[in-house]
Amino acid sequence: MIIGVGIDVVPVERFAQSLQRTPGLRDRLFTADEQRTPSGAPRTGESLAARFAAKEALAKALGAPGDLRWHDAEVTVGDHGRPHLEVRGSVAGRAAQLGVTSWHVSLSHDGGIASAVVVAEGLARESS
Repeated sequence: MIIGVGIDVVPVERFAQSLQRTPGLRDRLFTADEQRTPSGAPRTGESLAARFAAKEALAKALGAPGDLRWHDAEVTVGDHGRPHLEVRGSVAGRAAQLGVTSWHVSLSHDGGIASAVVVAEGLARESS
């Protein structure tokens, strides 16, 4: 059963400017692993914007509670480059309240826009 669906879009250039303008923002939003590719190179602005969109979409899929922590959701790369979500702490707690047992995530960036869709799947427990 689908518990929640979230979608978000992020203008890549504006997001990159925010990262440059605000010291420490990159570290507040992303884990060390999210900030670099599997080969260890720094991620591009497009890639980071898509990951930010995924975290925003994840929050929407969970009903957008205000107490979620950015590092409690991590976008990882699985087999064949497929994105996955790893959750812990505040995000895992909210997901458990709602009965989420699995995640589906899709990332994209084109034409200066990064986007993400997150589907939370499981057995519904809470009616909010």
